[in-house]
Amino acid sequence: MNILILEPFFGGSHKQWATGLQNYSTNKIEILSLSAHNWKWRMHGGAVSLAEKFLKSSFQPDLIIASDMLDLALFKSLCSSKLIGVKTILYFHENQLTYPTGSNSGVREIDMHYPFINFTSALVADKVVFNSEFHKNEFLAALPNFLNAFPEPSLSKNIKKIVDKSSVIYPGVEIDEKFLSSEKIENSGKPVFLWNHRWEKDKNPEEFFKLLYEIKERGYDFSIILLGQRFSNSPACFAEAEIRLKNNILFSGYCDSKEEYFRFLLKADILPVTSHHDFFGYSVAEAVLCNCYPLLPNRQAYPEHIPAEYQQIHIYNDFDSLLEKSIYCIQNINQIREVRTQLFAKKFLWKEIICKYDDCFLQTTF
Repeated sequence: MNILILEPFFGGSHKQWATGLQNYSTNKIEILSLSAHNWKWRMHGGAVSLAEKFLKSSFQPDLIIASDMLDLALFKSLCSSKLIGVKTILYFHENQLTYPTGSNSGVREIDMHYPFINFTSALVADKVVFNSEFHKNEFLAALPNFLNAFPEPSLSKNIKKIVDKSSVIYPGVEIDEKFLSSEKIENSGKPVFLWNHRWEKDKNPEEFFKLLYEIKERGYDFSIILLGQRFSNSPACFAEAEIRLKNNILFSGYCDSKEEYFRFLLKADILPVTSHHDFFGYSVAEAVLCNCYPLLPNRQAYPEHIPAEYQQIHIYNDFDSLLEKSIYCIQNINQIREVRTQLFAKKFLWKEIICKYDDCFLQTTF
């Protein structure tokens, strides 16, 4: 089967996902993309630019997969002559209806145009796929209030059409086999805490550092690895932590290569996640695949990373619970280092999950 991926924002997890599909699928997949800049303009005008490229291309797909950043309705209208009999899938990495705005006012204000593009794209797609159960449920639950805010009351009648064609397939994670088979690089010495997320407010770094300050005040010794890209508007708590925890930090900054990144993950022991927002959680899956011991909040998509029988151990409900579990890890670090948490996350590996994608593609075209 010939498949075309349309990606107006070809960067980060979107790029990882598209290239992973291309590399692992049994189908012939081509990617038509635009660079990962100016996301608002990509949602406005990306469909026009990609339509121009598509109409000039000699590739004739049997199936098109579009990311949530594409105005699929506009693309289909511009390319209708070349899309006769071609089915479409919309894949939601994120959505603009429930994505955090970063407002400090406590009131969530959204530009209604971008969620409406998500809505109409889902409406015209033959199938809608989300990257987690949490994401699917949250988006579909938010649609009624959103659509009822418009002067046309019949809009909400379309929600069932989207519900009926919606499903979940987790994104695949790419990791070199050598890192899966590697032992932890440091099996002795101080416990090592890990941060491997974006240095942004929605990841709630304030609570992460609050945890470390409390642990240090109680007299426990530990090391820290802080991975991620620093932005001009990154929360001030990172700079503060680099001063207050200077003697604890093994590394702080962005890794130039995946090789370096995964080697740092192999050095880390404990992964306390404090994020307020994640539609899936690539960084969590990557760390757990490297046998980092996860302590995850009971919210968002995080419980989906842990089998039900282990959630009491690895899922926490409040800060006190996180603190208690973190101190337990320090006190029992030798046993913690023996736990093979990667077994929890192997279901996310491309080689394990690709069959679900290929089955979905087949079912959509027949």
